[in-house]
Amino acid sequence: MLSYHQKSFLIVDDFSDFRSSVRSMLRELGVKDVDTADTGEQALRMCGQKSYDFILQDFHLGDGKKNGQQVLEDLMIEKLISHESVFVMVTAETSQAMVLSALEHEPDAYLTKPFNRSGLAQRLERLVQRKTLLKPILQALDRNKPVEVLNACIALCKQDVRYAPLCLRYRADALRDLNQNDALERLYDSIIADRPLPWAFAGLGKLLFKRGQVTQAKEVYEKALKVFPMMPALYDGMADVLIAQGDTKGAQRILEEAIRLSPLAVRRQALLGKLAMTNEDFETASKAYRQAVSQGAQSRFKDAESNLGLAHALISKGSDKGLDTRTRLEINTTLSAVAKENPSDPGLQVRARLMKATSLLLNDAETAEKLTEQAMMRIEGMEQFMSADAALLVAKQLQMLGQADAGASMLKNCAEIYGDDPSVMQGIAKLTDDPTILNAGNAAADLNRQGVRVYKAGNLVEARDVFRKALALQPKNISIALNMAQSLLHGTDTSVPSAELEACRACLKTVGMMPDTDPRFPRYQKLRSKAFGE
Repeated sequence: MLSYHQKSFLIVDDFSDFRSSVRSMLRELGVKDVDTADTGEQALRMCGQKSYDFILQDFHLGDGKKNGQQVLEDLMIEKLISHESVFVMVTAETSQAMVLSALEHEPDAYLTKPFNRSGLAQRLERLVQRKTLLKPILQALDRNKPVEVLNACIALCKQDVRYAPLCLRYRADALRDLNQNDALERLYDSIIADRPLPWAFAGLGKLLFKRGQVTQAKEVYEKALKVFPMMPALYDGMADVLIAQGDTKGAQRILEEAIRLSPLAVRRQALLGKLAMTNEDFETASKAYRQAVSQGAQSRFKDAESNLGLAHALISKGSDKGLDTRTRLEINTTLSAVAKENPSDPGLQVRARLMKATSLLLNDAETAEKLTEQAMMRIEGMEQFMSADAALLVAKQLQMLGQADAGASMLKNCAEIYGDDPSVMQGIAKLTDDPTILNAGNAAADLNRQGVRVYKAGNLVEARDVFRKALALQPKNISIALNMAQSLLHGTDTSVPSAELEACRACLKTVGMMPDTDPRFPRYQKLRSKAFGE
């Protein structure tokens, strides 16, 4: 039997009687080091100060407080818990939705109340046996060393070939982290051929999608969903595929099914809201965004975009018959939270004011005009880039509020920053037919494509010259600036000051104003790290 006297435990539950009961069980098992917490926030503080071998975490800790799923998210992302630690999600909830929501974040075990000392001991014993066997792999994971993970997997399989199935997912994750995509695809294929596993399907679909093999990814997800219809992550992958294929209504239906299975995923609710807005299904959009706002209140995935999305959905929903008092109150509360919680973000301040102005356009034109003026003053001093979606919506709202020139200026700026993206230009074309805006980026885009071809051919000097010309035409264009920076860094010794390095840093300083949600942001961070020696 496992020796507990040197193990540390943390019990997290909002009921003192339950904490006392479990502590007594652990004492009877020989545990001497037992701490307790009654909130998720307290548990996180304690884990920041002390490493626990075992965490018994209640799922529901009271309305308006962090739940167990959110605590686990924070522990993992903040790296406050070791891979060797045992995390057990405890709950009295037995509904499918609650169980799937809890399991999506993969705790080591899921334990249903009530339980006795014997049942607890048996569950912990099995978990510790597995963790002990995998110890070298888990220690390598804690060090964030994927090569060491692979070597530990090889060593364990040599020790006993029967352990090979235990290593499969660790091997796959390590190959993914090392960007060894060909080997990873072969591994996924072999796993699925031998014994179909849901995570292998999900991983293969994601890999194919990342490579641009959208049709093949769709086939993988279709096959997987027939075998594993209860796995929400597979629906997420299929939704990504359908969005890429332009089938936003199909993607919405898929996400609605995922949320029916697992309703407590904040980011999934927000994506459903965005898709429903695209499909002009304002009823579904408002419900999804409302859930994202509510569930995100205590989550690290709390996002002002959900508040803005909810307000936009409510305004759009009531555009034909007007907004009733209850809806206006919800919009006001939702937008006030954005303004209050993001005082130093000029982009969000602008957007909250314009959204509020739009909601008041029919009922209080005077206040709408004042809010619009405040927003325009903030726009003039903004250096930060808005996302393309946000910029297009702001331009549309400015037009609706009678500020045609300001709307055109916003569209012109959006075209310069994102003009190499055809979908963005299509969005701009829906709001203006001004050829000076629609065609302004054509020459720069052509030069950018030419520069990429020359760069891939290995002619760095010519590539830099072409990118420099493109950048002169559109200095804020993110793609051109990143391409220019990469060409300047290629072959450059960043430890020696040089004209190339300074030019690279200038490019990165400009695009550093991009939102961190932009898919190119990780590339920017890597280039910045190299250019500035960070």
